[in-house]
Amino acid sequence: MDPNDYYNQYASIYFENTVNLDVSDIMRPFTAHLEEGASVLDLGCGSGRDSLTFLEMGYDVTALDGSEEMCSLASIHTDLDILHMQYDDLDFNEVFDGIWACASLVHLEKSKLPGIINKISKALKPGGIFYMSVHKGNFEGTRNQRFFAEYTKNELKDIFEAFPELGIEDIWVTEDVRLKQGGQEWLNLLVKKRY
Repeated sequence: MDPNDYYNQYASIYFENTVNLDVSDIMRPFTAHLEEGASVLDLGCGSGRDSLTFLEMGYDVTALDGSEEMCSLASIHTDLDILHMQYDDLDFNEVFDGIWACASLVHLEKSKLPGIINKISKALKPGGIFYMSVHKGNFEGTRNQRFFAEYTKNELKDIFEAFPELGIEDIWVTEDVRLKQGGQEWLNLLVKKRY
């Protein structure tokens, strides 16, 4: 099933399961690089949970998602106009101080990730900060009705070597906040646009 079809079908359940999760620990390293009133793109905003947090912190937030149903729910939750857009359609030129992709690039085929990172790089202002989280591991394929791609630290480092303007600030591992014990580990990546 196409991930957007999945999230359209299960939007209400996904919203309920994610809207109240506390991701403040992984958000702090990202927001530490942002000045007051900074422009932030929430890439694949899902429920709008993080968009609302960024709004409450005083940032100028743009949010988008590929699922029309998720856009509707996120719009109600945040009172923002959520852009219904696919990652392939990203076309911003040095607009954002920060781009936040929390658990949103996990359904992208590995071969497509460099092209999307290129679009993200173009959308970032020089000095801007980019955060992404992906599943840690070696799997690529369909699981639970959706396509997933997992990565190792070295894979991510190799991918970003093709983008000299993007310098890796940090890569760290976290547990899934939805599970009290064990479960899927996440790789968190923080990248700064040098020029």
